[in-house]
Amino acid sequence: MSSAAKSSRSRQSVPSGVYQGNGGAAQESGVQLSDKLKIFKTENFDPDAYVQSKCQTMHEKEIRQMCSYLQDLKKASAEEMRKSVYANYAAFIRTSKEISDLEGELLSIHNLLSSQAALVHGLSDGVQSDSLTDGPDGSEQSHTSYIEDQDQSEIQKWATEFPDVLDVLLAERRVDEALDALDEADRIAAEAKRDQTLSAAEIKLLRDSISEHRQRLADQLAEAACQSSTRGVELRAAASALKRLGDGPRAHSLLLNAHNQRLQFNLQNIHPTSTSYGGVYTTALSQQVFSVISQALSDSLEVFGNESCYTSELVVWATHQAEGFAQLVKRHALASCAAAGGLRAAAECVQIALGHCALLEARGLSLSSVLLKLFKPSVEQALDANLKRIEESTAALAAADDWALTFSPGSSRASARVSAAGLGLQPKLSSSAHRFNSMVQDFFEDVGPLLSLQLGGSTMNGLLKVFSSYIDLLINALPNSMEDELNPEGSGNKIVRPAETEAQQLALLANASLLAEDLLPRAAVKLYQAAASADKRGQTNRMPEQRDWKKKLQRSVDRLRDSFCRHHALELIFTEDGESNLSAEMYISLDNVVLKEREWAPSLLFQDLYAKLNRMAAIAQDMFVGRERFATLLMMKLIEPVILFIADQSFWEEIEEGPHPLGPCGLQQFYLDMQFVIVFGQQGRFLSRHVHQVILDNIERAVNAFAATGLDPEQHLDGDDVIIEICQETISKISGGGRYANGDRDPNSPTASVSAHSMSSV
Repeated sequence: MSSAAKSSRSRQSVPSGVYQGNGGAAQESGVQLSDKLKIFKTENFDPDAYVQSKCQTMHEKEIRQMCSYLQDLKKASAEEMRKSVYANYAAFIRTSKEISDLEGELLSIHNLLSSQAALVHGLSDGVQSDSLTDGPDGSEQSHTSYIEDQDQSEIQKWATEFPDVLDVLLAERRVDEALDALDEADRIAAEAKRDQTLSAAEIKLLRDSISEHRQRLADQLAEAACQSSTRGVELRAAASALKRLGDGPRAHSLLLNAHNQRLQFNLQNIHPTSTSYGGVYTTALSQQVFSVISQALSDSLEVFGNESCYTSELVVWATHQAEGFAQLVKRHALASCAAAGGLRAAAECVQIALGHCALLEARGLSLSSVLLKLFKPSVEQALDANLKRIEESTAALAAADDWALTFSPGSSRASARVSAAGLGLQPKLSSSAHRFNSMVQDFFEDVGPLLSLQLGGSTMNGLLKVFSSYIDLLINALPNSMEDELNPEGSGNKIVRPAETEAQQLALLANASLLAEDLLPRAAVKLYQAAASADKRGQTNRMPEQRDWKKKLQRSVDRLRDSFCRHHALELIFTEDGESNLSAEMYISLDNVVLKEREWAPSLLFQDLYAKLNRMAAIAQDMFVGRERFATLLMMKLIEPVILFIADQSFWEEIEEGPHPLGPCGLQQFYLDMQFVIVFGQQGRFLSRHVHQVILDNIERAVNAFAATGLDPEQHLDGDDVIIEICQETISKISGGGRYANGDRDPNSPTASVSAHSMSSV
């Protein structure tokens, strides 16, 4: 019946979230869970065969998911069991004490009933003895009675002398002999009752004497155990004697109280001061606390063994001592560290405490969870303060940063770590980026020992936030652009020195890319390895996936890159007065200009675009050593805003729906400009597939708009060879420092009047 009930409870407690593999469809079709579990109740159930039958229908990914889920479930179950055990310790101890008291009361009732039974038997024996003396064989019965009287007199004599003997033993504190005498008295009393050699009244007097002396001996032992001078062997002997007297719970409580008194006395000699180092105070305190707990554990095991009630009381007592220790460390060491952002000092205090605590774990007493729970808020405060200090210190340096890339100054810990990492060259960063990198490297070293507090996830997310804040500073370092003028509320207060030259602006991207792609991920590797080891020990840190964390770093860099490209695109497209250098009108109006001699060349805006790309590519070649891919993507992104500006619908509305159609000269110039972008983009590897396709779509749209006027586009467009020759000539002039590169255009150029302002902005 009990097994059936247990089986029923098991079926009811099956969680709904258990991984079911292909069984989910069966449940959806109405099959009851109890029916599905019948297979496990059969006597011939083979678990290996069952698992093989299920796994054969599952893919490798599903099996791995199920194994991962079972591992997580195992960890969660172990953690829940540990919490449940700790939560129920107090109730268990209280119940054990109540059971012990109840056993004492039952023993008293048993003794009372035994005394009453002995009295009844004594009365009946007296009546029988009187009747026997009146019989015909009176002489023989009298002789037997005489012999019994002789035996009883010897027992009575012993019973009379017994209290005096015990008084002497107690007075002389001969505990072991007193215990032996009490045990002997219990044995004689039991034999006298069995053999009826003593009357019920005499047995009662004997038992009362035994009980009285037991109580006196127990009080004497308790008084001795409470003395501050009683330690070591004497304390264990007193507790052992009390346990032998049948008062084990009292003996164990006195043992723990004695150790508590010793601890409180020793703690009086440890005084924290405002000038003392927190680690010194924590070391002295933890040595006292955990040494006393260790000694109490040894004494308890030696005297009481592994009995559950005593072990549970010991755990509750040790937990209380650990909580008191943690509160002292928080008040006198961690509080000041947390307020000042001293993460390293806080980590050292925690490590010292956990190191002493680990010595107890080897003996089966785990108190680390108690310490971690109480230390975690203070360490989180220190963690947040440290991240805030990194952010503020970097911002202060950014306000005076000249955005010149240099090697790391001095021989700081960060430089030593980079050299030890085997990098080909030390990183070249600006002063604020060097400071940010150095502080983050130190931060990773300091936070590593704190993974046992399950702070890995908040640490990595906090660092992402700080890095994003630094990227905001770099974005603010970009000079005021047309975008800021159009949206003055979004520009914010510039608290950094502007990066005025293109080299300085590229240095902003060099800072961000080197930090996000190399330095920060490299520094985080050891932290992820430590987190993996902590996870194996059941200390789940919920760290973000390393790949996802790096992607989030890159997203912050992408924000800076997009702002950089948008700034330079707007610088090309708009003049300082806000007029556009790139519009449909610049192509439509070409057919209204009468020129004596037309010299075909790409529009000045696109020449400026190539000149800018050419200059930046040369600077980036020296600045992004080993990260050429990032430089190439940057050049691609620089072209994109200009081409997408042309692809916008507002640009084509005037050409396709305006009063003046696109003429032959306008079509030729537009086609030449787009082909020029394709040519220099492909030669410099500045052109992405997406932008290339947008350019082709723009050309097709212009040709269709021209064809809508009734004219044949093929008759007005030169061959591709001619167009490419013009583009190559322009590229050569700009790359070689010719007049196009210097902005010295022919005044008769068809687009000179339209784009005259943009060269000065470069």
